[in-house]
Amino acid sequence: MSDRRPPVLLPSPWPQRDLIRVLTRRELAGRYRGSVLGHAWAVVTPVAMLAVYTLVFGVVLPSRWPGAGDSGGLAVFALRLLAGLLVHGLLAEALSRAPQLVISQPNYVTKVVFPLEVLGWVNMLSAAFHAAVGIVVLVAANGIWGAGMAWPQLALPLALAPLCLLVTGLVWIFAALGVYVRDLGQATGPLLMVAMFLGPVFYPREAMPGPLQPWLLLNPVTVPVEQARRMLFEHQWPAWDALAGYACAALLIYVCGLALFSMLRKGFADVI
Repeated sequence: MSDRRPPVLLPSPWPQRDLIRVLTRRELAGRYRGSVLGHAWAVVTPVAMLAVYTLVFGVVLPSRWPGAGDSGGLAVFALRLLAGLLVHGLLAEALSRAPQLVISQPNYVTKVVFPLEVLGWVNMLSAAFHAAVGIVVLVAANGIWGAGMAWPQLALPLALAPLCLLVTGLVWIFAALGVYVRDLGQATGPLLMVAMFLGPVFYPREAMPGPLQPWLLLNPVTVPVEQARRMLFEHQWPAWDALAGYACAALLIYVCGLALFSMLRKGFADVI
């Protein structure tokens, strides 16, 4: 039985909050089921990443952040890398699973009337949970070994909230297209790698040649990474104009993603 409800643009997840909460908990529990450390892996992973970056870029390949001189030393360099990778990790974790999101739940499509849109929120929230735990570890490590604590760091959620909105829209797009174009699942990995290396994850945007710098703004992680580093390491409040523009773009992607998903879902049952 396919869902023939008319599409509704810009729905609030609030009416489906209980379903989203249950499915998100089930998703997180299923991921760590059978492991010894369980949810502690959400903390162990960013700590291990930080240790590896410190070893590699402090001992094996001694490096400094471009344009920062020796400011902050090795610790801040490793923390800057971790900040970029955590933000990109939110995007990568959600999108890498998006093409299979609908395909992997055929019963939701063919046998029951189910609000398939909630799968996008569940996927995003699962990725956001791991990113949030990593950011807590990052803030704590930065306070102890890095640039220290400052009031602007309280605005970190405001810098990342538009990214969550944008990721949800992209998940809907990839999930809907993934039903019809199965090759999308294979192409997503390389696309995410491009987003990592052609974004300010391992280097600041200023390190790119001048003519190429504006193009990096098309990367969905550029603004969140730059604003997070601005608050963490420069102790400045976010650039509100850049953040507002990014939020508008994120809202547009959200609406377009939902519209495409609502349009293409009418044929999910026939394809699956």
